[in-house]
Amino acid sequence: MSERPHHRPLTPGDRFFEGIESDRVDPLRVAEAADRAAYLLVRGAHDSDDDEVADRVLHLADTEGIEAIAEVWAGRPPETIAGCLWRLYLLRSWVYADPLGVAREFQAGRDKAAVDGVVAGVADPPGPDELRAMVDQVLRGIAGSDFADVLLRAAAFARVVATGRAELLECDALAAARIQSVADQLDRAARLELAGRLEGQ
Repeated sequence: MSERPHHRPLTPGDRFFEGIESDRVDPLRVAEAADRAAYLLVRGAHDSDDDEVADRVLHLADTEGIEAIAEVWAGRPPETIAGCLWRLYLLRSWVYADPLGVAREFQAGRDKAAVDGVVAGVADPPGPDELRAMVDQVLRGIAGSDFADVLLRAAAFARVVATGRAELLECDALAAARIQSVADQLDRAARLELAGRLEGQ
């Protein structure tokens, strides 16, 4: 059996969030397959009580590579299940690639961001290990929780980090704005999910 080729992870920083604005994927060509795969992953996992399913969902980006996920879902709008999954895995990959930097930004933003305690359970102060555990817990919720709750928690996390990045003067304001945009998109998607109007149902 041939070994699966190694996927080189993206480097930390703006490149993670530049993918949101990329037009390199033709959404018309992959829309139907992308939406179907996303639907099966989210709704199928949600209907399963199998811990192994939750673990496979959590580590999808690790096993398949963030580039492979991007090829399928990066071109889908944020108001779709597929678009939501792309943003969720993008956030997780970013946290894992730069845990110290993200922890610093989270710490800088946690007292200033307007969130409703959705990012609960993070140690004080939140270090890189705590943030990795928190973001994993959020993604694991795809298989075991309400998808709207997953989206709301991820949005709150992104909002805190975006606020912290904006507070740190040496950080790029454009990157902070991109992370804030991801937070807003996930929050809107959560509201659509709660209303039963998230595309790709």
